[in-house]
Amino acid sequence: MGSGGAGNPPLMAPRSLWNGTVSVGLVHVPVKLYTATESKTVHFHEVHLEDGARIEHRRFCEKEKREVPYEEVARGFEVRKGEFVLLEKDEVKAAAGGTGHLIEVEHFVPVADIDPVSFEKTYYLGAGDKAKDGYRVLHDALERTGRAAIGRFTFHNREYLAAIRPHGDVLALHTLRFADEVADPGSFDVATANKGPSEREVNMAGSLVDSLAAKFTPDEYTDEYRERVVEMLEAKAKGKQFVAAEPDEPAEESDLLAALEASLKGSKK
Repeated sequence: MGSGGAGNPPLMAPRSLWNGTVSVGLVHVPVKLYTATESKTVHFHEVHLEDGARIEHRRFCEKEKREVPYEEVARGFEVRKGEFVLLEKDEVKAAAGGTGHLIEVEHFVPVADIDPVSFEKTYYLGAGDKAKDGYRVLHDALERTGRAAIGRFTFHNREYLAAIRPHGDVLALHTLRFADEVADPGSFDVATANKGPSEREVNMAGSLVDSLAAKFTPDEYTDEYRERVVEMLEAKAKGKQFVAAEPDEPAEESDLLAALEASLKGSKK
């Protein structure tokens, strides 16, 4: 394939967000970090209802009652009411120590041991300069053992815990939430059932699960809400009135077993 048809600009290679090294003992693998996901959320702007003009948000000093330029703005942490501690960019950077461009692998763990609640964001790791052999060895070793490399790295002035695992022919890096960032479900006042389900109800529920079992195929799921919003916007832009269908309200079902039987029959159809 060429770089595109007549009049089309050539395809641009994605730029790496971060360059560093994955270190395993005395083995060092240069890598490049790329974004792996893209938000497709419909974004709205704030507009003045009276005349349709864009609304601006300005940096305003509460003490001097005036707008201030960007170069006079700093980031501060409030230690007491109205009292802030400021850190310069160099001080924030210094907190990373000497690991600003290093992912030092601490452990290799089974991928299945990582609870999905810990996953935060996904990136791709590409091979850095002169790292193709080391990159492939690391990729194939992780793939063969079914494990992920766990380490830390500093990115955008923040330390991240990361899991590196094979994803097809490349390595994926998942930033992970630290343990104290995951809420303990036992800390919530969640109502529980007064009595356990019957054996028949559990078996019926298991049959319902089996009837809807399938291999996970991401392409089968689309953002239907976003599609409806875009459809509505396009209709209104053409001066048409978009009328959304009324959602079906789920009927209250007092008999769990009857609801399971009806759901099972529906799934078979």
